[in-house]
Amino acid sequence: MFKLSKRVQALPPYLFLEIDKAKRQARAEGRDIIDLGIGDPDQPTPKFIIDALAQAALDPANHRYALDQGMPVLRASIADWYKKRFNVKLDPGTEILPLIGSKEGIAHFPLAFLNPGDIALIPDPCYPPYKGGTIFAGGKPYLMPLKQEYGFLPDLKSIPRSARAKAKIIYVNYPNNPTGACASDEFYAQLIEFAAKNKLIIVSDVAYSEMAYDGYKPRSLLEFPGASGVTIEFHSLSKTYNMTGWRVGWACGNPELVSGLAKVKSNIDSGIFSALQLAGVAALNAGPGHIQEMCALYQQRRDILVDGLNRLGWKVEKPKATFYLWIKLPPKFEAISFAAHLLMNANIVVTPGVGFGPNGKGYIRMALTVSGERMKEALERIKKVS
Repeated sequence: MFKLSKRVQALPPYLFLEIDKAKRQARAEGRDIIDLGIGDPDQPTPKFIIDALAQAALDPANHRYALDQGMPVLRASIADWYKKRFNVKLDPGTEILPLIGSKEGIAHFPLAFLNPGDIALIPDPCYPPYKGGTIFAGGKPYLMPLKQEYGFLPDLKSIPRSARAKAKIIYVNYPNNPTGACASDEFYAQLIEFAAKNKLIIVSDVAYSEMAYDGYKPRSLLEFPGASGVTIEFHSLSKTYNMTGWRVGWACGNPELVSGLAKVKSNIDSGIFSALQLAGVAALNAGPGHIQEMCALYQQRRDILVDGLNRLGWKVEKPKATFYLWIKLPPKFEAISFAAHLLMNANIVVTPGVGFGPNGKGYIRMALTVSGERMKEALERIKKVS
């Protein structure tokens, strides 16, 4: 009776809904599911952040509409954090915009700068909102394959002139979801030069910048010369502070780009609940203790799972960042059927790589979001069915 809009019909299939449906069905049947499919921290939000929220929620002044541009104290805390972490100086008044989680900002950003028919250069595989936001804005995704032989970095030189002529935005995400890859300084320098030459906006998603191992420290694109003229960067408290359900993130960088996103948001939402913003301030001002503990925990889990899979004959590399393993399957396996096999016969959930785009074909993603003991149990189950 009712027909979906052409833009909604143009959205790629959201495989994760089907995975979640199968997972819920398995749990309803009483099966003991080990979920390695979801990128959602299993550890609780630190108590000091919860306490800050509780205290702020008791203040009636925080019960009213929040400012669209975010509380000054939150924007100042984000600026201080960026200066300490990346040595990047941001103007809290013009170069920072708090978001209801970075996902909504990433999805809304194309509405500010894409006209119908404009192209967005999008890595593939990728975080799905890059494509979805482009399509909702009437833009056309041009997929940049992320290949293992190139370190899962896009080959900028291979993008045809016809695509570059119509492109307005290029998305990058390092440390990368789903591949776990990291960008080199050389790539970032090439990217900035490429964007300036082709009059592109760089959308840099650094949601996993604090989740790194073996002494590696991911960089912000805004650290590099020339980036501030062409870049808007998105960050989030979700993974860093185990706050995925709290929905606190931000955009920062070029003031014209930040202002454009702010104009879109002012017509869509009324800002983040003020008590949540103050909890975000507590998180950002807390120092490195929690982050160090988080990284140590995920590194331990990474080593358990990677070493265990390699003992079973798999070929899995240890990522330097994120809490994902991006695993290439042998040619005899097809990712969706293999994931279904693990769910049906081992009660293990993994994510088929094709859910992140056609260039994810032949891969699966595993998340480090269960305990070490559960990972050892998962390894035993995989051994029995593989």
